[in-house]
Amino acid sequence: MFATTAYPHLLAPLDLGFTTLPNRVLMGSMHTGLEDGRKHFPAMAAFFAERARGGVGLMVTGGFAPNIAGWTKPFAGTLATHGAARRHKQVTDAVHSEGGKIALQILHTGRYGYHPFCVAPSRIQSPISPFAPRELSVRGIERQIAAFVRCAALAREAGYDGVEVMGSEGYFINQFLVTHTNQRTDEWGGSYENRMRLPVEIVQRVREAVGRDFIIIYRLSMIDLIPDGSSWDEVVQLAKAIERAGATLINTGIGWHEARVPTIATSVPRGAFAWVTQKMRLELRESGLKIPLVTSNRINMPEVAEQILADGCADMVSLARPLLADPEFVNKAKQGRRDDINTCIACNQACLDHAFKAQLATCLVNPRAGHETELVWQRTPLIKRIAVVGAGPAGLAASTTLAERGHEVHLFDGAERIGGQFNMAKRIPGKEEFHETLRYFERRLAATGVKLHLSTRVSASDLIAGRFDEIVLATGVLPRQPRIPGADGPNVLSYIDVLLHGKPVGERVAIVGAGGIGFDVAEFLVTHDGHSPTMNLAEWQQEWGVTDPAVSRGGVVRAQPSAPARRVTLLQRKAGRPGKGLGKTTGWIHRAALQMKQVEMIGGVNYERITPQGLFVTYGDKRADGQLIECDTVVLCAGQEPLRELHEPLRAAGARTHLIGGAHEAGELDAKRAIDQGTRLAATL
Repeated sequence: MFATTAYPHLLAPLDLGFTTLPNRVLMGSMHTGLEDGRKHFPAMAAFFAERARGGVGLMVTGGFAPNIAGWTKPFAGTLATHGAARRHKQVTDAVHSEGGKIALQILHTGRYGYHPFCVAPSRIQSPISPFAPRELSVRGIERQIAAFVRCAALAREAGYDGVEVMGSEGYFINQFLVTHTNQRTDEWGGSYENRMRLPVEIVQRVREAVGRDFIIIYRLSMIDLIPDGSSWDEVVQLAKAIERAGATLINTGIGWHEARVPTIATSVPRGAFAWVTQKMRLELRESGLKIPLVTSNRINMPEVAEQILADGCADMVSLARPLLADPEFVNKAKQGRRDDINTCIACNQACLDHAFKAQLATCLVNPRAGHETELVWQRTPLIKRIAVVGAGPAGLAASTTLAERGHEVHLFDGAERIGGQFNMAKRIPGKEEFHETLRYFERRLAATGVKLHLSTRVSASDLIAGRFDEIVLATGVLPRQPRIPGADGPNVLSYIDVLLHGKPVGERVAIVGAGGIGFDVAEFLVTHDGHSPTMNLAEWQQEWGVTDPAVSRGGVVRAQPSAPARRVTLLQRKAGRPGKGLGKTTGWIHRAALQMKQVEMIGGVNYERITPQGLFVTYGDKRADGQLIECDTVVLCAGQEPLRELHEPLRAAGARTHLIGGAHEAGELDAKRAIDQGTRLAATL
């Protein structure tokens, strides 16, 4: 019998009247790209079936548009015909065969649509789309409502257990609610009663169309995080009207996509917005309304979810990306195996960044996510003796997958602990979640029986003498040494000196190189003692200007960042804006965080020389306008080179050798590529 006492609130069933959910976990909607083509439906069926098997109480698909006007992009996923409903049956049948429940999200993007057919309450272009929307007529609004209703009815026909009406994040419905985007003067604009008509009409008419025994989730924007967003009184008024209109659950939406406040990145504290849902829950309970509320954002471990529920913040918790990272999350919590959970680190690199680049979403720490039909491995009948050199992300992924398949795996590393570059990443303010990834891999090494050899630098002759059938080199990278006169001076450090060895750094710092590592080092140095304010909710809210929406419309006020610990200048050779190559959905956060800490960012420089007084640079091809960047310490973040010293001797000796991770390709330190390569190689050996 598995222990369940650790999470009694999380694992308690939820009675919805006409059906009962087995626990309080909602798998929140996230766009994976599997929605956007018929050829992906078998993969989508496998994706959701695996999570149903993992014990999730209720799942929500990525968004499907109710019509062409609601597309996210041309030819995006749409549910508007009986033929489309029949294709969805393979998804719902797969989920139901595993005992799960699934709802389809109806997503109309409005002015966020990345196509020329987008529509909105008013002709006001969004900052995240190049297309200005067409302003809807009254008849046009009625057609959009009818499309929502038709989509919901088709979802029921397709076998879904419910729908989620997407009314938050600044999408179509949200755009009607605030004067920022709704400047109409007819019955759909003006007073709040008029502006809130759209969501109420949609929920009311959907309920009439689908009957009483069908789940309707309404995703309500409880804090818009934009100036001139909804007031708290308006949000409460809408929630009450949505409940009366027939919604089964109200899910919490946080922030518009154009908001300048991070909401799901790794620098956001865990459970950072549960207080908003709790505030709404108290309002509704005091009014005698019992509709269950779901809270969302940065709930990535069962103890976080349990505490939120125990504190009365919500009736359910929404986990989206954590179930990308580990589809067995709920089962492991139920079985008392918390430490075996592969934790979402909220990096966005393989999920949101992929979605915004029109790629299939997956997960940095779980490359199988979204690829369940393609990346499959089984125990091998032919057991090999395999050496993996390097216990960084690539080596850990390869060795544990190989051992899981039944191979005899020996993992070597010269360091005293596993992790490689992760041991530096986990020290960056806001990247503390990397501790969880290392905890997970430690457990997996033990569970799969990998023979771990730490503090062991192996030579090519050692490996040849070991008579291994295969040798996997995951030896990582070395920092590139830029040829700058004076770079060997006492005031010069590498990023490894700073992040791994903790060498002292002066009050004024120049950082050579503005890639991902340069940004990480800058964030580390400007934060007091390397301590992250993001782990303290009150400090984080002050840093980003988040407040109670009852105090300020939209829940935003002027940010009040703390003073920087050091004066930092971040430089790069390339002309243009530093940080351009950072993550598509998180780069702006890193740039904004450094700007708040008064970091000066300079592009297009030539590094001429380093002196005791600082770093002397010139600008452009003509090396003009020389300038001394006065500083106490220069930190080199000028890229990396593959560490491959074992490769040629092993190949020359005829050993079967494979390069993965940084040893294969240095570039920016890329844990996503490293873990994917390690996993995929191990699945084939």
